[in-house]
Amino acid sequence: MTTQPTPKKGISEISPYVGGKSKADGAVRVIKLSSNENPWGPSPKAVAAYSAESTHMHRYPDGGHTALREAIARVQNLPVSQLICGAGSDELIGMLVHAYAGAGDEVLYTQHGFLMYKIYTLSNGATPITAPEKNLHTDVDALLAAVTPRTKIVFVANPNNPTGTVIPFSEIRRLRTGLREDIILGLDAAYAEYLDQPDYEDGISLVKENTNTIVFHTFSKIYGLPALRLGWAFAPAHIIDVMNRVRSPFNVNSPALAAGVAAMEDQAYVKDMRAKNAVELKRVVGAVTKLGYTVVPSTTNFILVKFGADVPKMNAHLASHGLIVREVAGYGLPDYLRISIGTTEENSILIDALNHFAKANVA
Repeated sequence: MTTQPTPKKGISEISPYVGGKSKADGAVRVIKLSSNENPWGPSPKAVAAYSAESTHMHRYPDGGHTALREAIARVQNLPVSQLICGAGSDELIGMLVHAYAGAGDEVLYTQHGFLMYKIYTLSNGATPITAPEKNLHTDVDALLAAVTPRTKIVFVANPNNPTGTVIPFSEIRRLRTGLREDIILGLDAAYAEYLDQPDYEDGISLVKENTNTIVFHTFSKIYGLPALRLGWAFAPAHIIDVMNRVRSPFNVNSPALAAGVAAMEDQAYVKDMRAKNAVELKRVVGAVTKLGYTVVPSTTNFILVKFGADVPKMNAHLASHGLIVREVAGYGLPDYLRISIGTTEENSILIDALNHFAKANVA
């Protein structure tokens, strides 16, 4: 009898992460609205910086990410020593769990939180715990009630994915106040740049005021650089030090670092992307609502729509028109589809397809 190697406890419980689909069988043109990407792409300055750096691929990248951390520090007015970069913000989330949670520990997050929280928790032998949401919004009281002596990290995505909902910063502050000092609060601000409202803050001030909070950002969303896998985090110096001890020495490649610097410094482009998305978000929400479907209020570049029993037929119908959207049953939301906001032209095609479905089903 052959004996096979046995993985660590928790690994076999992981359902591998499945990203948004990119193909539609039989479609002449595919419009990908499944991964919350910026449909207008990155800043031309970022593209130019990437191209220039690609001629140096025979050299190792800067393992300390110095130029990028300095650019982030300048633009965001943060100390360089409290910044760390990674291959996407999800790698940084994984570093934090790896460094602070293991067997016998618990990692807490919301009911419909980002799937990678669970995957990283299980891969490190810790136990994932979810707290109920209230009307698809983060419920601070539920999170606090779920805390146990074994809780090591609490993750909150604000805005949240896949719901698109956001809670006021006052609630985030109340959560931090209600947690023990030895619990790290991880604030996932992947979609923060899409917001422009007075009661929102990504959590930077909490990091400055406390020794146990970290804020994650990504270049994959509004900056339009998901292919490069690039993210950053701001945390107290002692947490940054610990994460750097478990970080791979050259975890971000040189072209990505160069593009990140240019993208971060081109805040005029970010502002333009935020304005374009806001216009298209309003238009798509209006069209979907007019058809009688419920749209979860969103502050991001995607919407979560309750199609109910129509989910399978709607998903197939949109795919037949070359429109790829995201099924979210894996997030515990089988009655919903998540739809990314595309360009003006792409959204017009989406709206036409939705109207065609409505007419066909009425007939």
